[in-house]
Amino acid sequence: MFAAGDKVRIIACADDPRAVGRTGQIVDQVPPGPLTGGRWTVAGLGLLIAPVLCHTHELTKTGP
Repeated sequence: MFAAGDKVRIIACADDPRAVGRTGQIVDQVPPGPLTGGRWTVAGLGLLIAPVLCHTHELTKTGP
């Protein structure tokens, strides 16, 4: 499970394949629900990549 502000590495991303291998931060304050299709919002991936939505199995935690 993740929390807002956790640093994560994206190991797969159906939303935007350009995000794979990048590190960002979880934005969500609560666990994802039906509005996002059960996916976490990850931001801070780079200048040209907008925040992406990723399933839990597509992320690995790298820090708090």
